[in-house]
Amino acid sequence: MELLQPIPFLRSPQASGRRWQLAESLHYTRWLATHHYENFPVVSLLLPRRLHQDFYNLYAFCRWADDLGDETGDPRESLRLLAWWRGELRALFSGQAPSHPVFVALAETVRRHELPAEPFDHLIDAFVQDQTVARYRDWDHVLDYCRRSANPVGRLVLMLCGYRDEERFRLSDATCSALQLANFWQDVAVDLGKNRIYLPQHLLAQHGCPEEDLFARRFTSAFRRVMEEAVDYAQALFEQGLPLPRMVDRRLALDIDLFSRGGMKVLAKIRAQNYDVLGSRPAISKTERALLLLQSLARLAVGRAA
Repeated sequence: MELLQPIPFLRSPQASGRRWQLAESLHYTRWLATHHYENFPVVSLLLPRRLHQDFYNLYAFCRWADDLGDETGDPRESLRLLAWWRGELRALFSGQAPSHPVFVALAETVRRHELPAEPFDHLIDAFVQDQTVARYRDWDHVLDYCRRSANPVGRLVLMLCGYRDEERFRLSDATCSALQLANFWQDVAVDLGKNRIYLPQHLLAQHGCPEEDLFARRFTSAFRRVMEEAVDYAQALFEQGLPLPRMVDRRLALDIDLFSRGGMKVLAKIRAQNYDVLGSRPAISKTERALLLLQSLARLAVGRAA
């Protein structure tokens, strides 16, 4: 049977209407994780092979929740599907045998690494919030969203690699929140198409930038000032999290450093186009991604030697 992306999967009786076995569920999550565009691959070649499938399973859970929230075209339907997804999650953690391929695969990861339910539940909270909240008052409000939309992923990754201490969690939270903000600032125009503005309302008001200018795609000096402050805020979070790669296994360190530097590269590209993200979306090219990888390898090699 042809493997399907989440929404076509739901609409396919052949895919969604049968019970999935472990081997084919693991194959499905691996396929899903390796057939979707990302700035960087879900699993790098340097991560321990024993963890590859766990990363595929975690990605598949997040990908499904994301698509249930954003790909239906109907907020009410998205809320219904996300409630169903949360029910599947709670069934897994209550000891019921799952039937959905993502949860069949994820159950193995949860059991093997003794993962808690809370980070997964928080991720669903964030996707639900995207259906009900379209504006954010201030930085605290934005970071509260990041606490549920991005930070749980970093914590789960650390737990998969055997780390559960609060200091590493704190640095991971800073990095993941920064990555979420970099993605927001990269996709301001995309989110406007969904009637979402993640730039804090107090920042827009402070610089005299009305929402009407954003929706009209008018790049003004006020909007440039808003973006400059927003980019600097994300940069400071990235810098706060930079010690983390030196505190983990070198193979995980490369991934963390690469994602951090990739996020900061997005911010640099926003600066390079004078903060005009309304006219064009900054993106990292394949050549730039390769260069970032080489730089991360060199930086970590020097750091470990020192």
